[in-house]
Formats: sequence, structure tokens, C-alpha cells
Amino acid sequence: MSNRQKVAVIGLGSMGYGMAQSVLRGGHRVWGSDINQDRVARFRSEGGEAEELELVASEIDVVAVVVLNAQQTETVLFGENGIVPRLRAGAVVLACATVPPAFARDMAKRCEQRGVHYLDAPISGGAAKAASGALSIMASGTPEAFDAAAAVLDAIAERVFELGHTAGAGSAMKAVNQLLAGVHIATMAEALTFGMTQGIQPETFVEVISKCAGTSWMLENRAPHIVEGDYTSRSSINIWPKDLGIVLDIAKSADFDAPITATALDQFKAAAEMGLGWDDDAAVAKVYARKSGLTLPGES
Repeated sequence: MSNRQKVAVIGLGSMGYGMAQSVLRGGHRVWGSDINQDRVARFRSEGGEAEELELVASEIDVVAVVVLNAQQTETVLFGENGIVPRLRAGAVVLACATVPPAFARDMAKRCEQRGVHYLDAPISGGAAKAASGALSIMASGTPEAFDAAAAVLDAIAERVFELGHTAGAGSAMKAVNQLLAGVHIATMAEALTFGMTQGIQPETFVEVISKCAGTSWMLENRAPHIVEGDYTSRSSINIWPKDLGIVLDIAKSADFDAPITATALDQFKAAAEMGLGWDDDAAVAKVYARKSGLTLPGES
């Protein structure tokens, strides 16, 4: 294919792995990188490039950074073995983690100083959409950054929202999304367990509320995990103290009061303190259940 590119996906977690698969399926050459070498080996067995990324960094066209937070993003880009100094001029960094807007602007400036484009491109949609190339991406950056990343964006996204020519706008929109998503999960858990106190079983809750005005995408996606008693992590509890913490930090800097976000954050912190940090985020329902003496499906 004429626009076949050399792509590095750094961070092969539930989202990054699916993205790497989608880029590979799009016909590109893909190097997968992760601290978990089992994931790297698995990706190579599925068609990922076997050569070490360090040996070909100067040939890479697009680097998708799909790590947990700002600290990890900075380490990947500019740490002791950071990739940006080894990239060719004109390559582009696709930065997908949820980070503060000011951090995104700083990374963009530092990349620009190296002749590398930076696209502030937080992602939404979950692991299933990552694997099917159907993510939503909230992106901002220069037209040149969008152009350089276009082929990869086509491979991983169903919809790319172009939010401006300056990094930070994408991260600001992701903060808005995460405010709603985190609150929706916590509220779903509260409503489901409240229903149990009134004799409404979780499966009945899902059957009825998912067809009524009180539903949400998060309710329809997460509540079935509770019904099934399956807290295998698709998106972990530990994500939310970070992401809602970012929301509240931004709110504080804007002199904006966000009390509902703060309350949701407290529930996720309580879940983490119960040892549920690496469980699916639907496990926040266990906070409510424990306080109310309720037994959720799958618990004895």
C-alpha cells in the first residue's frame, strides 16, 4: 500500500494492544513495546515486527503512546531512553493518555523543538472498540500533526474530533468526558445497590433501567459486570482516582466547584482502599454493598 507506515505502539495494555492490532490490520508495519515482555511476544506472534524498536526508532513515522498517565508519557518521550530524540524530523507522536492540558502543551513544545509533531489525542471507547478500530479520539494539534497521523487515525478510530490547532484542547475535552464517565459509573453503582435495598434484583435493574430515561452508556456497559459477578478488569478502579483527580485539579485552577465529581472520586478511593484497585471499575458497587450489608451476585 502506498501509505504504509512504520508505527510504534508503546503501551500494550487493554487499549494499546487493541490499537496495535487495528494498525496492523490496516496494513502498516507495527512495533509493539511494553514493560510486559509476554505482551510484546504475543503481539509479535500475531504479525508485529520482531526487530527491537530501539534499532529502528529513526525510521518510525508514528509513535502512539498508550500509557497510564502524564509521568509515564513524559518518560516514554523524554526519559533516559526516551524515543523523541531518536525520531526523524517530521515524525509524529500520538499521545493517548489522559493528562492535564498544560502537560500536553508542554510536551508539544518540547517535541516541536526536536522537529517532531505532537498530536494531543486522548481516546475513548474501551478495549473492544480499540480492537475493532472504532475508537473516538478527541484530538488537537497542528494541521501538520493531523496529516502525519492520518493513516494511523484511520486505522484506530471510528470518529476523530478535531478540536483545534493547539495541543491541550483534546486533553481538556477528555477531562470533561472523564468527569461524566466516572460519575456515571459511581451513580450506576449507587442506583443498582439502592434498588437492591428495595427488593430490585441487579438483573431486573439492568433489564428495566437500560430501556428507560435513567440509562447511560456506562450503565449499559458496566452494570452487566455486576450482574455476572465478573470483575475482570476491562477498565480498573485505579484509573479513576487519577482521572477524576485531574478533573478536580483543572477545576481548581479554573476556580470551578465540582462537588459531584469530588463525591464520585471518594467512592473510587474507597474501593481502592478495600483492595479493589485492579478490579473492573464496576466493583465500586462493592463500596455501597459493604456499607449497606448487601450481597452482590457472585458473592457468598
